[in-house]
Amino acid sequence: MKPIEIKRIYESLSKSDGYRILVDRIWPRGISKEDAQLDEWNKDLAPSTELRKWFDHDPDKFDDFSKKYKKELEAQTETLKKLRQKTKDQTVTLLFGAKDKEHNQAVVLKEVLEHSN
Repeated sequence: MKPIEIKRIYESLSKSDGYRILVDRIWPRGISKEDAQLDEWNKDLAPSTELRKWFDHDPDKFDDFSKKYKKELEAQTETLKKLRQKTKDQTVTLLFGAKDKEHNQAVVLKEVLEHSN
């Protein structure tokens, strides 16, 4: 398996990013689709609107958010399987818009991708 990276979508593109996938349900403010240089925008891998609003980027809620989000991801087996397949050949960078680099959905999704079959 090649590395799975996480990165704010506002950070500069790097050749080492490999396959760039945005895992937000809504488009991040202040960046054009051209500037984002995505390979994919997968809203299905993003937390539900209800979960996103409940979490509201509150670090104190992150553990509960993580559990609930993992539960939501259980319904995305085919999508996760396809993304895992991409990691066999290339680096995958999970892109997110949140300011907090430690408490966001990309952190949880990376853990799911790395620790399941």
